[in-house]
Amino acid sequence: MTLLIGKADTVAVSRARMVLIDALAPLLEAVSTPIQTVRRAAVDATDYLHLADENRALKAQNQTLMEWQRVARELQSQNESLRGLLKFTPDPSASFISAPIIADTSSGFVRSVVILAGARDGVSKGQAAMTGAGLVGRVLEVGNRASRVLLLTDINARIPVIIERTRDQAVLSGDNSALPELRYLPRDVDIKIGDRIVTSGAGGAFPPGLPVGEVSEVDAGHIRVQPLADLTRLEYLRLVNYSLPGILKSDLNIDASGYDPNQQGILDSLLTKSGDADGSDAKAAAKKKAASASGNKASRAGPAGSE
Repeated sequence: MTLLIGKADTVAVSRARMVLIDALAPLLEAVSTPIQTVRRAAVDATDYLHLADENRALKAQNQTLMEWQRVARELQSQNESLRGLLKFTPDPSASFISAPIIADTSSGFVRSVVILAGARDGVSKGQAAMTGAGLVGRVLEVGNRASRVLLLTDINARIPVIIERTRDQAVLSGDNSALPELRYLPRDVDIKIGDRIVTSGAGGAFPPGLPVGEVSEVDAGHIRVQPLADLTRLEYLRLVNYSLPGILKSDLNIDASGYDPNQQGILDSLLTKSGDADGSDAKAAAKKKAASASGNKASRAGPAGSE
């Protein structure tokens, strides 16, 4: 019955789900707190055993970073001078908040988590969800005190990406497995295991350059990507607002709790290449012109028949 109601009115089911999540948010937070405490204690004990090795590695890394800092300062000064010459308008600065994960609602049919931050904290639908490693997903539903984040491995997740080495554009498509798949690649693409995948900025959903993952499998035309963030060990998420009017912020009336091939086709059509979109627009214009011509012909034939 729940499935039937969800198919009939996805908006009502989505609102009811968020009301329930808001009501259970304090309880979920109370339950998750001791579990996270024990987990952090175990991690701290392991880190202490490797403290000496980490100290040596950090000293070497610090020297490298100091050199990079010097180079970055020179480039920053040069960049500011060039911007002044070109009268360049910089992109608006991004704002973000960090929130803990209080529930993992992933199952065999959906990959999502619930975070303890909602509309009262400035969270809005479509914001990018990230960790220090890279992109995790996007905000799907927003309540007053809690929100639901759709992970990039979910079957409804579609992210426009680009292969950093070859600059070929593609769409990262989740299928509820641990490794999402690259789709809509050119036939002659030169892709290798280890190639880095970042967001392309197409569609205005995410800004270009956000780290997503690395190519891990290339088999019989199926290219799998290993996300940079460990989606099985998420504790905190950073919700970033890039102020982009992307298609993911609009309400497409798609409920991620169930898979509908017809609705999934909506996302696929929105994220296909611009060339395909131009072709479909041309076909639609041709059909409209043909219909208009036949209508004019019929209107001219009408008076002659009556006479």
